[in-house]
Amino acid sequence: MKTKVYILVAALVCAMSACDMNEQVFDRLDATVYYQNEASIKGAVAAIYGNAAMSYLEYFWYLNEFSADQVAWRVWNGGLWGYDEGEKTVISTHTWTAESKIIRSTWETAWSTIGLCNTLIHDLENIDIAEIGITEEKRVSYISEIRTLRAWAYYNCFELWGGAIPLYVSTDGVIPGSADVDFQKGCEKVYSFICTELDESFAYLSKEDGSNATRNRMNQAVNRMIKMRMLLNSEVFTGVARFDECAELAQALLDGDYGTYQLANDYRDIYHVTNTTCPEVVMAFAMENGQLNAGWMRDMPFLAYTYSEYFNFASTQSAWNCCCLAPSYDNSGTVNPTLGYSENPVCFLDPPYNDRLGAVYERFSDKDVRKGNYQWTDGNYQGIFLRGLQKASWGTGEVLKADADRDGMDLYYTDQVGQFEGATTIGRPLEPVMSPRWGQTNSGVRLVRYPIYPESEGKDFQDIDDVEFRWAEVYYTLAECKLRAGDAPAAEQLVLQVRKRYFKSEADAKDYGRIKTIDEMWMLDQWGQEFLSEGRRRRTDLRRFDMFTQGQWWFFGRATDDGVLYPAKRDRKYEWFPLPASAISVNPGLKQNPNY
Repeated sequence: MKTKVYILVAALVCAMSACDMNEQVFDRLDATVYYQNEASIKGAVAAIYGNAAMSYLEYFWYLNEFSADQVAWRVWNGGLWGYDEGEKTVISTHTWTAESKIIRSTWETAWSTIGLCNTLIHDLENIDIAEIGITEEKRVSYISEIRTLRAWAYYNCFELWGGAIPLYVSTDGVIPGSADVDFQKGCEKVYSFICTELDESFAYLSKEDGSNATRNRMNQAVNRMIKMRMLLNSEVFTGVARFDECAELAQALLDGDYGTYQLANDYRDIYHVTNTTCPEVVMAFAMENGQLNAGWMRDMPFLAYTYSEYFNFASTQSAWNCCCLAPSYDNSGTVNPTLGYSENPVCFLDPPYNDRLGAVYERFSDKDVRKGNYQWTDGNYQGIFLRGLQKASWGTGEVLKADADRDGMDLYYTDQVGQFEGATTIGRPLEPVMSPRWGQTNSGVRLVRYPIYPESEGKDFQDIDDVEFRWAEVYYTLAECKLRAGDAPAAEQLVLQVRKRYFKSEADAKDYGRIKTIDEMWMLDQWGQEFLSEGRRRRTDLRRFDMFTQGQWWFFGRATDDGVLYPAKRDRKYEWFPLPASAISVNPGLKQNPNY
């Protein structure tokens, strides 16, 4: 059963942000007053999970997805329409600076979770367990759970800022500086810290036994999967490859050493409102509309304001209509201004482009059951995309109308980004390739990753728990390690174990579209399809294959903005995000990342 999360009285730590660290805190109860029994401890733990979900599910998604090759913040008129468009566009175009607001917001939200973990660990280490009525074993278990949650939070920060982040583990109010003034040494220290935290904690965590009791908590498998991510990306983080060790850990997970899990036969069970009963879900953050709700982040950025008409229900959650998948086609061919696209354009996967990245929709095989418009039929949904002419009532009713620059015109989602009508009126003629800053409101295929239910089902999509760890990741991790070790057949078989659920037969599952060779780019492509827009992987996956700043997709090397060409290869400084200028201004011990 989903845990209801009630945010309890706690001091949200503002360390390393633009807060006054010397201010007196009035909303922090003394531990001896607050902790009266085990129920009060459970409440404090639940509060941290709630804070973690809200802190890490939005802004971290922005930085991991918009900066990569699959998701774009699509705007029109140069980013002049809508709220904060320019701020998100700098992420898509790799033009961010230490002054970028989204980077600052991501930093500030991250440390509240770490601060709460530090406080609770300190309290648990010092309470009188006899008075609380718990055993020493129970105390150690709670501490280990929070240490693992803190390690997860640190992992997310480490992915973005590397060795420049502080190792903040105390409650004494002292503001630490960067892990080391030398960035590379700092990376090694942070890497070691996270791994040690995980290794010292996992044995005391609960082990999933098939009862689903641990699906909303840090458990043994989650702990080992975080360690697995560390090992998989070790070369990115520290310069030292640890793929053999990573393969051993992934195999131990698959062997059941750390819990009972299996791949879902029906992938839709992973994202269903009852997904904590799905055997593939290792850990999910509990969501409940009205109590804790970050569920809107999964679909709303992609959907038009009229989305409730398509899904045939009344909604209280507004859509954004600003996100889209990176386009598969350029803007060549014959323009159809009425629907807002061009006929017979060139796919970025084909000559003369021959891209190995981006072009998201066309990378999916036509035999894949996920490739198609999201529809509700026979008590379940089919497809995860929205493309083409959009009609009310699951595609069966009246044609929906667009808004903004195409207000009142038929809504037609095209697998392109451009201005196919009215471009000259705003001084921007149609170009073969345009950046995310120049797309009309119908530009780009949209994604419905988590299901939106018909009103008759009595299910709210905002109640669906947000999956953070799932079993397919273990299969793909082992597959990549096998591939890097030269065993391509074993890698393919592991991927097919996951992939076959999307096809009528295993033979169909071997249809990899335009990619024919089982090589590293094939593996990167499989990662991208399986974990599309889940918010935790794509940027780091690209980095592991040295494609984040050195790989080409869509507009890089092709599109201009105010006469300036976006370079095909970007400066390697963008491999890491800069520390926010506001953080450095209040903490002189922080050392800015190299080259910023």
